Amino acid sequence: MHPPVLRVASYNIHKGVQGLGPARRLEIHNLREAVSQFDADIVCLQEVRKMHRLEEAHFSQWPSEPQADFLAPDGYEAVYRTNAFTRHGEHGNALLTRWPVVRHQHQDMSDHRFEQRGLLHVELAVGQRIVHVIVAHFGLIPSSRRRQADHICAFVRAEIPADEPVIVAGDFNDWGSQVRHVFARSGLLCADGSSRTLTYPSILPVVQLDYVYARGLEPQGTEVPRGKTWQRMSDHLPLIAELAWPS
Repeated sequence: MHPPVLRVASYNIHKGVQGLGPARRLEIHNLREAVSQFDADIVCLQEVRKMHRLEEAHFSQWPSEPQADFLAPDGYEAVYRTNAFTRHGEHGNALLTRWPVVRHQHQDMSDHRFEQRGLLHVELAVGQRIVHVIVAHFGLIPSSRRRQADHICAFVRAEIPADEPVIVAGDFNDWGSQVRHVFARSGLLCADGSSRTLTYPSILPVVQLDYVYARGLEPQGTEVPRGKTWQRMSDHLPLIAELAWPS
């Protein structure tokens, strides 16, 4: 049996570190507690590190395991794939799930050489149903975001059967509704956005950059945790959406 509602969280964790220069601080341990508080079936994370030599040397409490594995609550499975390689390390997207992973794949979505982007596609066995989850982090240039949205729509058409549910979640860097319109034409509907779901910047949110879209599941509502603790952990606030099976 599948649950009546799937609880899905999306969170850009800013590589587990906040601040600049000597004043930067390690937040990955606080983020671990935060992820547990979501009580989500599926957690989609962006800007996750597998390794970074300089940060590991700087912070004595840097986790010995990759961040995705470190953040996964007991009983969750973690899937991580790298998007960007840098001089001292790398970072990418991750998915944490209560439900068994059937398979997963990664596809490059880089639109130009200055931004390395990718999508993480994970197939989950939710009860007797297969649910597809795509975790993405779009670029900073509007034309790039449009092409990356088109890329995901083409990927869904090519890789996912039309009768199987799809969730697309992440940081879309979209200050308007461009991505929403592209996704809507492919049947991917946005979990309701409003002034209550502003996610960026975390200290004084003025825009929603983080979204959950779905096909074959019905958005029931969203929430954004707020408060000083959440402001400190990342430059984004997390978004949590509830998705119901069609009646």
